[in-house]
Amino acid sequence: MNVKDFDPAKVQIRVMGEADLDAITSIDAIHFGTERPDYYKEKLHAATKGAGINTSLVAEIDGTVVGFIMGQLYTGEFGIPESTANLDTIGVHPMVGGKGVAGKLLEQFCQQMSKLGVSTVHTLVDWNDKNLMLFFHRTGFVPSKRLSLELNL
Repeated sequence: MNVKDFDPAKVQIRVMGEADLDAITSIDAIHFGTERPDYYKEKLHAATKGAGINTSLVAEIDGTVVGFIMGQLYTGEFGIPESTANLDTIGVHPMVGGKGVAGKLLEQFCQQMSKLGVSTVHTLVDWNDKNLMLFFHRTGFVPSKRLSLELNL
């Protein structure tokens, strides 16, 4: 794909399937410097074959996966009485980064969650990841009233 010819209108969003494993693993490896095929194989299997609803999506241009978003729907877990969703992974190929692909993925994810009765989407962001923090800020995310706790072992 030639970035100069990139047309945001050509981006198609669809439900993620197990055949997308290589593409999402590759995009993730570009960002993190190492491939995690076992991690994504397990996540894909849970998303596509698990008991819940597959909420994970990919963005394609002319049949090529250029981005993905993964999350889960919760209907009472963690003692939270309302339905919520958690966005845990988002990735966009750097060739189309900053061109609206992540925004389209997030918009579609949120539309799906809204149709399922979700009024709140949660995510976690590394405090030092300024680009991701800025992206979430621009898309309307605000600090949560819930506190994330950790125990170092």
